Amino acid sequence: MSGLRALQFVALVLTALALAPAGAHLFALPNKIQLPADQYFVTQGIYRGWAVLGVLLFAALAATLALAYAVRATGAPFWFAIAAFVAIVLNLAIFFAWTYPANVATDNWTHIPANWEHLSAQWEYSHAANAVILFVAFCSVALSTLLAERA
Repeated sequence: MSGLRALQFVALVLTALALAPAGAHLFALPNKIQLPADQYFVTQGIYRGWAVLGVLLFAALAATLALAYAVRATGAPFWFAIAAFVAIVLNLAIFFAWTYPANVATDNWTHIPANWEHLSAQWEYSHAANAVILFVAFCSVALSTLLAERA
């Protein structure tokens, strides 16, 4: 396997792994969004320890940037790699603008503040948006890989 193929594989795998928990959040949303406070906060407990999965986002970010650099003279594969990188940056921006503040305001969903419904909606919908964005990132890495000439 060439260095480029190995990099493409790593970028695909890391982006897919980052997408997995985001997809879980998206598909859980319809079942969680209408729960009363006590049930919602119990349900949120299943995500304890998931913060470590954030490493996958940063690893996918680095891999997509490395991929873009590796295919910088190839036209479409480069632009798809850049699209993946930008999507992951957008994902992180949304996380730090909406998801993380909800985690902080609720002490990682162990404290029920008066505005918990607003915070839960903010948390759920920011995760849903990020699932879609990471799916775009994954598809972009896949297209970059598929369109690159065989090394």
